[in-house]
Amino acid sequence: MGVAAASSHSGAVLLSIGQVLEILQDDFSDLSPSKLRFLEEQGLVTPQRTQAGYRKFDQSHIERIRIILTLQRNFYLPLRVISGVLTELDAGRDPVIPGAVPRNVSSILRPRTVMGRDELLRQSGATPRFLGEAISAGLLPPTEVFSQDALAQLSALMQLSELGLTPRHLRQLRLAAERDVALIEHAVATRGVAAGGAAKAGNDALELADLLDAVRAGVVRQRLAKE
Repeated sequence: MGVAAASSHSGAVLLSIGQVLEILQDDFSDLSPSKLRFLEEQGLVTPQRTQAGYRKFDQSHIERIRIILTLQRNFYLPLRVISGVLTELDAGRDPVIPGAVPRNVSSILRPRTVMGRDELLRQSGATPRFLGEAISAGLLPPTEVFSQDALAQLSALMQLSELGLTPRHLRQLRLAAERDVALIEHAVATRGVAAGGAAKAGNDALELADLLDAVRAGVVRQRLAKE
């Protein structure tokens, strides 16, 4: 079970470096604790500090880090230029990304609300027991911090349960997903990443996952039509 997230006096979820990595590494696989500390040293991100000196990040920090990493990876901007972009954002403006085809920073924002377990249960209407069953079946991550994607997935699992398919029945989905991941990783490795680097490989993997979903849904509909 993951380490519980702290909460600020305002009720916002505060996250450790490890929890921030857990949220962002799907999109930025090379993100590391040292990278986060470096961004702080450069004055680009300023996490809160506990009395013991531990760093704590809230949702605004996560989105700020996402902007920085996206501008680095997708637009090849140096940190000094990114610093200027962040200054514009902090002033309430929506700056144009330097060197890009006219495109504002707002176009790359991908808000992903993170929430604690209690908030996830409140928004989804699930019981602690149902959430535990979903985690035990490998359908949700064993953590105390959840994304908006996890909320949507838990809500879908509840609807499936109402139709007679409980998390226990859906364990095979996790096994199938693991096979899909192995298949995708093999395909990406076979194609190589030299041309576009790690970012291109990550985009290719997501595209392959979407295509596999479309093919799988089509096959299921075809089989059901024959029944």
